[in-house]
Amino acid sequence: MRKPSALLLSLLGLLGVLGGLALPAAPAHAADNGSWSVYPVSSQSAARPYFTLWADPGQTIEDRVVVANKTARPLTLRMYAADAYNTVRDGGFAVRTLQERMRGVGAWARPAVSRITVPARGKATVPFTLKVPEGAEPGDHPGALVALDERVDRGAGSLALGVRQAVAARVYLRVGGPAVPAIAVEDVRLSHRQPLVPGFGTAEATVSYTLRNTGNVTLDPKVELRARGLFGRTLLDRDLTRLPAELLPGQRVRLTEPWHGAPRLDWGDVTLTASAENTRESAGASFLALPWAAALVLLALLVAGAVPLVRARRARARRSAPEPPSPPPATTPSRPRSSPSARP
Repeated sequence: MRKPSALLLSLLGLLGVLGGLALPAAPAHAADNGSWSVYPVSSQSAARPYFTLWADPGQTIEDRVVVANKTARPLTLRMYAADAYNTVRDGGFAVRTLQERMRGVGAWARPAVSRITVPARGKATVPFTLKVPEGAEPGDHPGALVALDERVDRGAGSLALGVRQAVAARVYLRVGGPAVPAIAVEDVRLSHRQPLVPGFGTAEATVSYTLRNTGNVTLDPKVELRARGLFGRTLLDRDLTRLPAELLPGQRVRLTEPWHGAPRLDWGDVTLTASAENTRESAGASFLALPWAAALVLLALLVAGAVPLVRARRARARRSAPEPPSPPPATTPSRPRSSPSARP
């Protein structure tokens, strides 16, 4: 077999950070991948697992980040600042790559050096400056300070894919001004899966929806799922748990929720209500639960029974209809006799 080209390997090598570097949902300690860790310089009172910064437009902040090497060899790492976002797949906290455009922390923060070499079992402290522009929008601007190993680890085997590894310390920056929490639920859909043979197996359904942060502050969302059937009967009443721990400003995630034991025959609606700090919004969708296999069989039987009835009714209508009157016989007009002409 042919090995992947060097170009392909270098592109695949970005998988460690391509599309964002996924980080733990709720960091309680330094970001770590087992080989190196990245964390803020501790304050005099306590250690900081991540940066929590406040600034007004036009203000400059100076701070320091620590990179600790846990391996027995020196590590050379690329340092850069990046914007953060929620992954579409599960809403996890992720950061942009070097190749992506930065608009917040990634554009405003600058490490003092772009590359560092950390000695074996040692540490390196990197100062950085974060300058908030005059026209910065108020609210939260999440990001991270990233330490990237630019080497491509191709692993073992002739077809192993290359991976670049990175570790980042989160930066939670709030720019002074009005804080506007707002959340929205969009594009609610429900898909049913009925058992092939009615009466055997259980019906399943999946509720899918988009959760979007339309405000300017980070939210800790809560979502309630309610389903009502005919005559207002309660079919489902649940607080959802598979949610992003942090929904960042301007971000949206597509989420799904399974519904085991969904109704087999019902007509109703589902409603999702999302809430967070001083904000609450709902959206819903209607559904028709119908065992389609049984419905098709019933429809076929009805059609099969209706055809003879229709034919018999038409035949009866033809027999009972009065016969139309016969048309009068056609008469041939007589030709007038010609009078004999007078002879001279």
